[in-house]
Amino acid sequence: MTSLPVPFTVAIDGPAAAGKGTIARAVAERFDLGHLDTGLLYRAVGRKTLAGMAALEAARSLSEDDLNPEDALRTAPVAEAASRVAVDTEVRAALVDFQRAFARRSGGAVLDGRDIGTVICPRAEVKLFVIADPEVRARRRYQELAGKGQDVTLEGVAEDLARRDARDAERADAPMVAADDAVVLDTSAMSIEDAVAQAIARVQSVLQP
Repeated sequence: MTSLPVPFTVAIDGPAAAGKGTIARAVAERFDLGHLDTGLLYRAVGRKTLAGMAALEAARSLSEDDLNPEDALRTAPVAEAASRVAVDTEVRAALVDFQRAFARRSGGAVLDGRDIGTVICPRAEVKLFVIADPEVRARRRYQELAGKGQDVTLEGVAEDLARRDARDAERADAPMVAADDAVVLDTSAMSIEDAVAQAIARVQSVLQP
């Protein structure tokens, strides 16, 4: 395997259900890097707020134990709560140090989220912005949730994604936007294998220019 510079960070951003999480996990496995789905941090905070805790208190008290079990963080109500707390400037600030420390860890890391390449790791060695058509994303997320037995409809999932997209893109602090030097990867018509292959090729092109 190609020797990695130390530290080495891959930043993968984009909207929900575009495929960034799948791609991030595959890239991390291929290059033996640590992986952090930063959305889980906001989901964990969101879940705490659903239990009655104030958002900032939830963020400041967050621990790695709060990220498990992951399935409990993958529900529609938690996703909606996560999108709401993510617009809170103080909440975002409370989680920045955790993310940056992970990104520069020994051995390298892949982080996926909404503002990794623009705010958390603006000097990441590799930046990808993963997108897909809204209809494709809604269908993917519906199939994922329905496959886990959740009571959802395709129309409801599409509406939820549209609300989250608007909130993430329009927030004043760290809006979801592609970094100027990010490679945009549109997965609308791609298989998982093709999307992963393109992401891996991008990393390899940086390691072996």
